[in-house]
Amino acid sequence: MSEQDLMLTDEEARDAAQSIVRRKHLLGLEEMSREEILLILQTTRSFKQIFTRSVKKVPTLRGKTVVNLFFENSTRTRTSFELAAKRLSADVVNFAVSTSSVTKGETLLDTARTIEAMGADFIVMRHRASGAPWYLSQRIRASVLNAGDGTHEHPTQGLLDAYTIMEKKGRFEGLKVVICGDIVHSRVARSNIWALTKLGAKVTIVGPRTLIPRSFAEYGVTISYDLKEAIRDADVINLLRIQMERQQRNLFPSIREYRLLYQINEQRLNLARPDVLIMHPGPINRGVEISQGVADGPASAINEQVTNGVAVRMAALYLLVGATGVEQEVPEGEA
Repeated sequence: MSEQDLMLTDEEARDAAQSIVRRKHLLGLEEMSREEILLILQTTRSFKQIFTRSVKKVPTLRGKTVVNLFFENSTRTRTSFELAAKRLSADVVNFAVSTSSVTKGETLLDTARTIEAMGADFIVMRHRASGAPWYLSQRIRASVLNAGDGTHEHPTQGLLDAYTIMEKKGRFEGLKVVICGDIVHSRVARSNIWALTKLGAKVTIVGPRTLIPRSFAEYGVTISYDLKEAIRDADVINLLRIQMERQQRNLFPSIREYRLLYQINEQRLNLARPDVLIMHPGPINRGVEISQGVADGPASAINEQVTNGVAVRMAALYLLVGATGVEQEVPEGEA
C-alpha cells in the first residue's frame, strides 16, 4: 500500500467526518473505523502546514472554550492540547486539580458540570481511572477528549504515533512495528495497537512475561519475550517507559536486569532495518529502555512526535467542532 492508497475519497472523507461528529467525543481508537483514523491523519497533514508560517493560527474555534481537566501530571499532552486549542483561536482554561474543590471531596461529575456551566465546549480529560472519560461523556453536553485514562487508552498519542509513521514511511501495509516495554500498564500501547492493526501494519509486542498480558494475543499482534528476535528487520520500534508509579509489585528483578535484556542501544539497533524509526511517547528513562546515543541519534523521531502531537490535536478538535453545534471550515490555503 502506497501513500496514495492512504488517501480517502471525497465520499469516504464526508462519511468519516459525519461519523466523528455523531460520535461527538474522542474516547478511544478501538471504537473508531479505519476511515475515521485516516481522516484525522489527513487533516493533521493539513494543519501541520500552518507550523511553517509566521502566524500559526486559524480562526476555526474562535468563540469556543477548551478546558484541560488533568487529574494526573502531564507535560507533553496537556501543553500540546493547550497549544492546539490556542492555534485554533479557542479560549483555553487549564484546570488545576490540586487547588480545586476536588481536594475538598467534590466528585468528578460535579466538577465537570461546574466547568460546563461556565461555558466549556470541549473538556480534555486525563484520569487515573480507566473509563472515566466515557463516564463523563454520558452525562454532560460538552465534547470529551480522552487524554489518557488509567491503563485503557491514549487515543491522541496513538494517532500522533501513526501520523509520524505515515510521514516517515509513507505506508502502513506490511510494516513491522515493534512495541517494547511495559505493555501491561500502557494505554499508549493499546491505542497504538488499535490504530496500526486497522491501518495494515504487523505489530509485535515484546517485554518481560510479567509485563505482557496473555489477552493481547486476541488483538491480532505477535507476542515475544526475546528483544533481539523481535526487533530483527523491524521498520519501527516504539519504546515504552517503565511505569514504576503504576506497579503495585515487583514485576521484574531490577532496572539493571531490564536494561540488560530490553534496552535499545546502538548495538541492538543493528538488528533492525537500516532505516528503522525509533519512537518513544515520553518521558524517557535515559539509560533504561533506551540509550542516550539512540535517543538522540539519526533514527530517532521522538521530538518530531511532540511536534506532530500539536497538529493531531488540532485536527481532532477541528473535526469535533461540528458536534458543538457550529460548522466551521479551515480558510482556504491555511490548512
